[in-house]
This record gives sequence, structure tokens and C-alpha cells, in this order.
Amino acid sequence: MALIEVSGVSNTYQGGDGIVTALKDVNLAIEEGEFLALMGPSGSGKSTLLSILGVLNPPSTGTVLIDDIDVYSLSSERQADFRHEYVGFVFQQYQLIPYLTAIENVMLPLAITSLSNKEQREMAQSVLDKVGLGQKLFRLPNQLSGGEQNRVAIARAIVNRPAIVFADEPTGSLDSSTARELLDLFKYLNSEGLTIIMVTHNKENLDWVSRSVYIRDGVLGPIPNDL
Repeated sequence: MALIEVSGVSNTYQGGDGIVTALKDVNLAIEEGEFLALMGPSGSGKSTLLSILGVLNPPSTGTVLIDDIDVYSLSSERQADFRHEYVGFVFQQYQLIPYLTAIENVMLPLAITSLSNKEQREMAQSVLDKVGLGQKLFRLPNQLSGGEQNRVAIARAIVNRPAIVFADEPTGSLDSSTARELLDLFKYLNSEGLTIIMVTHNKENLDWVSRSVYIRDGVLGPIPNDL
């Protein structure tokens, strides 16, 4: 059984010129341990789909099953619990708290757990070691390079040991060398069993993923030959 199963998902919203259809009857199955790329031009619906998969934005129609749980049938409180247990997010702009150190930023998702402060620090340090920042635990974000800030964001996304990480254009603001380092890190984490779903517009990133799908005008399909 697929870890994520999307059936008949559509998404519409009210725009300035009337109803806008962001997604049209999307069907998608994602297996546990996949590294999947969602590709498509700007405005194609890929970020909308990512937010629906991440239990952030309910679809207008259709169902989303994650680990056989109909996530949008849950109450908003249970959805929040589900996100904390199952998913991590990496955003293009990192969204680090500027006045918190690297380790304090990574500890944030653990604040609502019953773990002691010592246990939280140990878990945060462990994942920062894993992403290569074990020597920079107490640096503020403005004391880190863009690639290092991205690694802190990844550490924060995986510190609570989620089953799935969603990454929205994680290499978009990085130079090519730093982007490759980031994708190597994702590949390593994926090899350890983490399921990763990444929105990207860069076809060069496909060299790192196990599968890719393409969205154009809200319709899901294979990668075009002329991409």
C-alpha cells in the first residue's frame, strides 16, 4: 500500500476574475522511501499540491490518505498533531528565527513534546551533526551561509523523526555548488528511509530523485520530452 494516496483531488478558489482552478482531478500514489520531484512552470499548481499533501490546505474535492489515514476527515486539532508526528517542511526562504541559534531553531518543533530540555538539545545536536553543522550549534542565522541556513532548516524538519519531508523549491536561492550539496544531503537522508517530496523548477535536480511528475495548468502527468 502506498504511503500517500491522492484520489480525485481538485482545488479551486475565488480570484479577481472569477473561479480559478489550481488542480484538476489529481491522482497520485507515493511509496514509502521515494524521493519524488514535483515539476512544472510557475503557477502550475505544484505548490498548491504540496500544501495539500502536507495537510496544510484542504482540497475542494477528493481525498488524501497518508498511512491509510484520511487526513482531511480529521479535526483541525488532530491535523496539527498529525503534521507534528508525520511531516517536516523545508521552505525556500528557510524561515529561521533570526535571534535564535542554530540549535535553538532546530529545537522549536520539540517544544510541544514532553521531552526534557536536555533531551531536546541532544536530539537537536544529533541532527545538526548529521547535516554537518555540529561545530556551529550556537551560531545565529546571520552568521551562517545560505547553504548552512538551509541545512539548519532541514535539521529542524527532521528533528522529530517524521516519515515525510516536503521541500518547496529548496535550491531556488542557492548557487549550483551549494544546491548540489543540499541535494546530496537529501539523497543521503532518503537512503536512510526518509520519504521526500520536493517541488522544483530545475530539471538538473532530477538527477537526484527516484521519480518525477509534472504539473501544467493543474493537471498531473509525466515529464515532457521537450522539457
